[in-house]
Amino acid sequence: MSAIPFPGDKPQRKASRFNIEKWGWIYMRFSGVILVVLIFGHLFVNLVAGDGVKAIDFAFVAGKLANPFWIVWDMLLLWLALIHGANGMRSIVNDYARNKRLRFILLGAIGVSTAALLILGTLVLTTFDPCIGLTPDSALVEICAAQ
Repeated sequence: MSAIPFPGDKPQRKASRFNIEKWGWIYMRFSGVILVVLIFGHLFVNLVAGDGVKAIDFAFVAGKLANPFWIVWDMLLLWLALIHGANGMRSIVNDYARNKRLRFILLGAIGVSTAALLILGTLVLTTFDPCIGLTPDSALVEICAAQ
């Protein structure tokens, strides 16, 4: 049974097929669960396994980024965390910024900064080469010789 419109009521718009608020909400839930696994795995490998925090240096990071598994792991962590955070900031701006111009500026700043960080982070993870400028007494000689 359809509702009878009252005089002065605004006509109802048809719902669009893509609801950004709904998909943003769903993304936050799924990415949050995946991020918990990625973050605790990252913390365990870097801080608990092996020699712990005292083993973290340039050679440790270079050794991890020589393995494609860790590149994909860190890439997922980067992308999911940045988009998760940007989506949360978008929700906050939409809730509290009442002025349309201010909201537009803030959402634009969030979008530009997120895109810039994703591009830079992805470039670092995919183009990192620890063997550039390697000296013979470096701890990375074995890693670079194996490449």
